[in-house]
Formats: sequence, structure tokens, C-alpha cells
Amino acid sequence: MNGPNLNLLGVREPGIYGSSSFEQYLPTLQARYPDVEIDYYQSNVEGELINKMQEVGFAVDGIVLNAGAYTHTSIALHDCIRSLKAPVVEVHISNVHQREEFRHHSMISAACLGVICGFGLDSYRLAVEAIINQ
Repeated sequence: MNGPNLNLLGVREPGIYGSSSFEQYLPTLQARYPDVEIDYYQSNVEGELINKMQEVGFAVDGIVLNAGAYTHTSIALHDCIRSLKAPVVEVHISNVHQREEFRHHSMISAACLGVICGFGLDSYRLAVEAIINQ
């Protein structure tokens, strides 16, 4: 699940986020785990992310969440994650700790199973591995 501006992967700041869209990466991830159903959802709207997590968060084995900028501001996402049955792994494509100071604090980390950042799109694979192996 991806949050705001991640629909622009491949176009947005390729020096930070790479030159591939998530839609281009997704088939690679799905092929690597043929026995795992991997669905994808993206929204630029905080409430829509919450609605989707509440919709699926009691029926799936885990959620990989790149909340984008909402990571640093959203108590609502934190509260939603805490309410779910499914574990949530927080993901960031870039190493947020090498970036602007405001990106160093996450409002959702404490509610998540774990945090993976700085490995490009491979951060999503690492998160799937974490959910499979937990």
C-alpha cells in the first residue's frame, strides 16, 4: 500500500526514488512469491488509506505500507494500524535518516511490526519477507 505522491514513482525525483514505477516493479515481486497473493493499492488521500487498511486488515496476513509524507504527520494512520489484526511493515524507498530532519521521525513506526528503509524498491521485498517469516 502506497501513500501520497508514490503514484509518481519513476517520474518523481529519480535520483532519490529510482526510475521505475511501482506498477513496473509489482510483477517482479509477485513472480518472486508465486504462492503469496500480493495486491496493490495507492492513494494520495489519508482517509482512503485508512479505509483500505480497515477493509483488508482483518483478512490478510500482513500489510506493507509506504505512507509517504503521512509517515511523519498521521496519528490517524498510527491509530488505524494499532486496530488491525494484520501486522504492518513500514517501508521507505530512500533512507529517510539521510534526508531532511523532518523525515527522521515517524508517527507510525511504534504501531508497526518493523521498519525498512533505504533499499529502493527492494524495501518492499524485504517487507514481504518479514511478513512471511514472522
